[in-house]
Amino acid sequence: MTESEMREARLRKLSFRAWRRGFKEADIILGNFADDMLPEMSDDELDIFEILLEVPDQDLYGWIIERDPTPEEFQSAIMNKLNIYYKTAYTKI
Repeated sequence: MTESEMREARLRKLSFRAWRRGFKEADIILGNFADDMLPEMSDDELDIFEILLEVPDQDLYGWIIERDPTPEEFQSAIMNKLNIYYKTAYTKI
């Protein structure tokens, strides 16, 4: 498998996980974010997004909508992009 094929497989896996979290509101936000943003992300950013996908739905959703403060260990450029995405793109969903 080439490096390009491995990246494409990783993007498909992350998109699948983002769309199927089991918490509808998180599915909608994370799934659309993944569709729009994953292709542009660096490998390091994909690593961070993958870590965020491991966080329980209620916690991550609270951070995305800024109902709850994001713990320091999860603060990142990707988390900031999720906050902005929710505020701007969520209206089109």
